[in-house]
Amino acid sequence: MPATVIVGLQWGDEGKGKTTDFLAEQVAMVVRYQGGDNAGHTVVTGDEVFKLHLVPSGVLYPHITSVIGNGVVVNPATLIAELDMLTARGIDVSKVKVSRSAHVIMPYHVALDRGNEARLGEARVGTTGRGIGPAYGDRAWRIGLRMEDLLDRAVLTDRISRVLPDKNLLLGAMGLAAMTVDALVDQCLAWGRRLEGYLDDSTWLVQAALARGEHVLLEGAQGTLLDLDHGSYPFVTSSNPVAGGACTGGGIGPLQVDEVMGVMKAYATRVGSGPFPTELRDEIGAGIAARGHEVGTTTGRPRRVGWFDAMPLRYAVAVNSISSIMLNKLDILSGIPTIRLGVAYDVGGRRVEHWPSSASAIADATPVYEDFPGWDAPIHDVRSLADLPENARRYVTALEELAGVPIVLVSVGPERTQTIERAWRPMRHRGGMARS
Repeated sequence: MPATVIVGLQWGDEGKGKTTDFLAEQVAMVVRYQGGDNAGHTVVTGDEVFKLHLVPSGVLYPHITSVIGNGVVVNPATLIAELDMLTARGIDVSKVKVSRSAHVIMPYHVALDRGNEARLGEARVGTTGRGIGPAYGDRAWRIGLRMEDLLDRAVLTDRISRVLPDKNLLLGAMGLAAMTVDALVDQCLAWGRRLEGYLDDSTWLVQAALARGEHVLLEGAQGTLLDLDHGSYPFVTSSNPVAGGACTGGGIGPLQVDEVMGVMKAYATRVGSGPFPTELRDEIGAGIAARGHEVGTTTGRPRRVGWFDAMPLRYAVAVNSISSIMLNKLDILSGIPTIRLGVAYDVGGRRVEHWPSSASAIADATPVYEDFPGWDAPIHDVRSLADLPENARRYVTALEELAGVPIVLVSVGPERTQTIERAWRPMRHRGGMARS
């Protein structure tokens, strides 16, 4: 049974957590393949709300093996706190596995991240200050620590002793306190003792599951437009949220991927700095933000809100080989008289219908809109496409035509049950289900 990848098609915060949770009942394993605790997935089940930062969303199902893959950078303190939170709320975490090869976010990574953002001032990237970029940087420099190193005092002492002088020089230049080898080693060993039972070879875990014919779901953090290579650089994350990142960060080959489901919202949001052509700075935008609870799961920062933008959608569908889409938060647009949809850009007086590779071109772009009449009726209780207001159906159809791939799931509320299965769930063993 090949694997399914879930990837965000916008600037993150598209609702991938709900998507993974909704589909997870049909799979045996959920793998998080990149990012760190700079990401947040909110999952609502009944009256309970779970905010997850490292543990994959499938953890809420007792039959799921939840894997933090080798492509993730892990802050052990965050992971321990999250495991403790889940346990306290009655969730079994015994099937959570963490790649021995995943890199560790060290305290100096966090300090350097925050110090550098403060130093940049108005030119800051807008990171979460969680040490993600510095940790990935050390991985690329081949001076990072991996989760398996937390179990070996000699390795920790040797590697931290070699890197800490340079880290302390940078910290000192930023006016921050120096760190000591002994304190860091002791902290790492304490983390290792606490997490040892969760460590495993994630690549062989995933490969063994696929060999047994089990269905594996791989979930990314952030979104395509924040991808290090394909996003609006430099206002991007430090890893590859695109579907290709699932192969390197999850331990699978491209021929093992059978389905790539894209996730998007019925409007656009963005956290942090960077160009955002369809951004709304008026009462309509404020209303969408309020109804959609558009606040960062990890940081608590307000998300910037805008109309849906088809330009990056076409790009995201292409670079991820998207085969189906889940559309989230359609209900948030109820009550807006006229809904605008960005279909092209005007850049220097020229109509552009593709996502520019230049960040400066994106910053200079003026959206070209098509307007759609809105709908007043609330749609939280709707469970079939036919029961949606006609104008809502027209809007969904327009998005689907612009994407060029089917929208198979439409979310009309935060709970699992508030989901329209427009066609069939994109799982191989349910492929014969009739269209509703």
